[in-house]
Amino acid sequence: MAQLTTWLNKYADGVLALVLAVGVGILSLADIVGPNDVSGAILLTLALVATSSLRNRVREEEMDKQLRDVLQSNSQMLTRMPARLDELEHTIEGTRRALNETSFVRMLHGAEVGQALEEARRNTDRWIFKGGTGTFMRAVTLPGCVEIARRKKQAMHMQVEIIDPADEKVCGNYAQFRRSLSDRPDSTGEIWTLDRTRKEAYATVLAACWYRQRFPFLTIEVGLSAVMTTFRWDMTPRQLIITQEDPQMPAMMLEPGRYYYEIHSRELLASLRQARQVPISQLDHVELSDEPTIDETRKLFAELDLALPRAFTDRDVADIIRKALQAKNPYQ
Repeated sequence: MAQLTTWLNKYADGVLALVLAVGVGILSLADIVGPNDVSGAILLTLALVATSSLRNRVREEEMDKQLRDVLQSNSQMLTRMPARLDELEHTIEGTRRALNETSFVRMLHGAEVGQALEEARRNTDRWIFKGGTGTFMRAVTLPGCVEIARRKKQAMHMQVEIIDPADEKVCGNYAQFRRSLSDRPDSTGEIWTLDRTRKEAYATVLAACWYRQRFPFLTIEVGLSAVMTTFRWDMTPRQLIITQEDPQMPAMMLEPGRYYYEIHSRELLASLRQARQVPISQLDHVELSDEPTIDETRKLFAELDLALPRAFTDRDVADIIRKALQAKNPYQ
C-alpha cells in the first residue's frame, strides 16, 4: 500500500491526464458528450500534460544542481588526494615496518628460555653478556661455551659486564632489588645480601681469569659497572636473548639484521666501554691452581686493582673460590 501511494504521488499528473483523455474519448464515441465537452477535456488534458512537463523540468534542474555540487566536492577531494595519499603511504610503510620488526621478536616462556640459551651456546664463537653479578653466566654460560669451543677446537671470545663488587652502593641496591622479588632463599639456599652480592661478582671475575688460563683460545673482557640493571642480555651473532631476574617472567629473543637487535647491540658495546675494565689480559704472570688457594686469589684481585675488602676473612675468600668454580645454576 505504501509503495502504491508513493507511485501515485510521483506520477499523479500523468495518470490523471491519461485517465481523462481515455474517459472523454470513450464518452465521445458513445455520443454521451458533445463536441464542446470534448474540447474542454482536451484543454484540461493539455494543462495536466504541461504541468507534468514543468514539474519534470524543475526536478531535472534540481538534479543538475545536485550533480554539480557532487562533482565540485569530488574535484576538491581529488585536489587534496595526493597529500592524503602521501600520508596514507607513510602510515602503511610505518605499519609494515613495525610488523616486519615484531615478526623477529619472539617471546619465550618457562623452559623455552633455557632451551634458547643452550641452542645459542652450541652455535657461536662469540658471546656478549650484561647483567647483575653474572651468576648464571658463571655457572652455565662460561663453562658451557668453553667446553663446546674446546670440543670444536675453535676460538671463543666473550665480553662480560657485571656490577662492580668494589662499589658497595650499587651492590647494596642490587641486593635490595633481589630481595624485593623474593625475601626467601633461592635455589642456591642463600638470601641476597650485600656480602653475597659482592662475593658473586668477585667470583665471576675469578672464574673469567681461571677459564682463560685453562683455555688459551678463550679471549674474555670483563667490565665492572657502577649502575645496576634489572635485565640480562645474552647476545651472539645469531640472536639476542633478554631475560629478567625473575624466571617466571617471559623473555624476548631477537634476530640479527633487524632494528631492535642492532640498537641493543650498540647499547651493549657502549655500556661495556663505559664500565671499569678489568685488565685480565695483563695477568699472565699470575698463576692459578686447579683449585685456587686463598693466597693466589687475594694476589689475583690485588693485581687486578680489585683488592678484596679487609673485612673478608679467609672463609669469605674460600666462599668466592667455591662460587667461581662450583657455581650452582640459580634457575635450575
